Amino acid sequence: MPLPPPPTKRGAKLSSDVIDLSTRRATARSTATATATPASRSRAPAQQARLLTESVDEVVTPLPVPGARSPVARTEAPAPARPAERVAEKPAPQKAAARARKAKATGPTRLFVLDTNVLLHDPTALFRFEEHDIFLPMIVLEELDGHKKGMTEVARNGRQTSRLLDALAGVKGADMAQGLALDSTGNVAAGGKLYFQTAPLDVTMPAALPQGKADNQILGVVAALEKQYAPREVILVSKDINMRVKARALGLKAEDYENDKTLEDGDLLYSGVLQLPPDFWTRQSKTVESWQSGSSTYYRVSGPAVASLYINQFVYFESPGEPSLYARVTEIRDKTAVLKTLKDFTHLKNGVWGVTARNREQNFALNLLMDPEIDFVTLAGTAGTGKTLLALASGLTQVLDDRRYTEIIMTRATVSVGEDIGFLPGTEEEKMGPWMGALDDNLEFLSKGDASGAGEWGRAATNELIRSRVKIKSMNFMRGRTFMNKWVIIDEAQNLTPKQMKTLITRAGPGTKIICMGNLAQIDTPYLTEGSSGMTYAVDRFKGWPHGGHVTLARGERSRLADFASEVL
Repeated sequence: MPLPPPPTKRGAKLSSDVIDLSTRRATARSTATATATPASRSRAPAQQARLLTESVDEVVTPLPVPGARSPVARTEAPAPARPAERVAEKPAPQKAAARARKAKATGPTRLFVLDTNVLLHDPTALFRFEEHDIFLPMIVLEELDGHKKGMTEVARNGRQTSRLLDALAGVKGADMAQGLALDSTGNVAAGGKLYFQTAPLDVTMPAALPQGKADNQILGVVAALEKQYAPREVILVSKDINMRVKARALGLKAEDYENDKTLEDGDLLYSGVLQLPPDFWTRQSKTVESWQSGSSTYYRVSGPAVASLYINQFVYFESPGEPSLYARVTEIRDKTAVLKTLKDFTHLKNGVWGVTARNREQNFALNLLMDPEIDFVTLAGTAGTGKTLLALASGLTQVLDDRRYTEIIMTRATVSVGEDIGFLPGTEEEKMGPWMGALDDNLEFLSKGDASGAGEWGRAATNELIRSRVKIKSMNFMRGRTFMNKWVIIDEAQNLTPKQMKTLITRAGPGTKIICMGNLAQIDTPYLTEGSSGMTYAVDRFKGWPHGGHVTLARGERSRLADFASEVL
């Protein structure tokens, strides 16, 4: 492909085009059409000249990146004069949007140096930096190669990263010296390039840092890049806290990998419950519609509060001297929402396997658990709020009484609080036994069969019958399985990664209901936080889905000792 003329000549040619364009526009100004405003006609040539001048500056000034883009790619970037006339004829809002897109495309981009642990944590991190460029030191590739063996999550992520890098390098016309286009494999959100360390760098590190350690070699690469490509911003991205501390001690910029976090703050997590304002009925007095269907009452409401509602979100109204309302959002259309009153599970006649709701949130949870139209339920709350008991009681009722499901399957993440006690003997179910103490405790309570216990079925059923319908499965063997007409309980879901959560939820077949329970204040998995937990990920992604619901249980009902300990410890 022949090279284009030198940038200076190209700039002169563009400038003549602008002068010619300005002359034509001045001649035609008296006969301008109504589609262009006077302001747009008077400013269009000057704006076009400014845009073209900026483009010429881009052509002349080389990009401070490893392996600068070829002159062909840079000289083809400036837009010709003909499309600029069409931009000038657009209405003012469209012109502003076009200018904003142009400014975004030509703004300063940063160079991110990725640590190995970022890629081992999330292989798709390569495509999460938008228009910015990525640099991989050679030591990172060496560490990826050392982590590719095994069946662990880290090994799988290492192999996935290697496959993604191979796909980028295998694109026709790819040149590592010039950088690999990150959008060449279909990831359109990634507009930057991927650079490898293809040449030795002038690395000078303090004598206090051992030269043989991989982390220190990466820090040396970051320091060399910052010196070589100044004033461009070079930033180290690492999941290792100590690595970031050392980088900042050396005067280097370092950041945590934030893209895996669903929320910045756990307090922003969707609670599934909303309290209506005290003047709610006063505002709705003229526009509210109500009707009866079966045992439920429906209300169609409108107003500004509708914009903040989600499908299957619970709302309640409590005010002294006025009737209370406990309802669930069943429909949102335009600026109106339909509220459906709830079944009162706090009353003994509506007990579920002898269990009644002791507070408002437990009543909300039982309404989700007992609704056959809800396929996915997430329950969050501190210790002692009744998550496991409510899920088991609802499951036993619908498995043994209603025959809606065939059996209960319970699993959990096997992450210990302290030191591991080693390998466990026996079958899969026997190995999972020590992890299922919560299941045994709640089954013991539910199978007592006393006067205030499990009702007619509970009095007739033995403990062996109940346990015959409850299966304990390990998460390690879930890949490829399909559960049909099962009641699946995922306990301690806060210890799951988003990928593990996706693996478990996608096991659901026809007629299966999945309940995820967890306490985000008790995360035992290393490298997981409240914002990056798989449970947070599921709650955020499923909010508003017509067949899913979430409730955050606020009050502990275990004992006064447990409640006080949860608050003060």
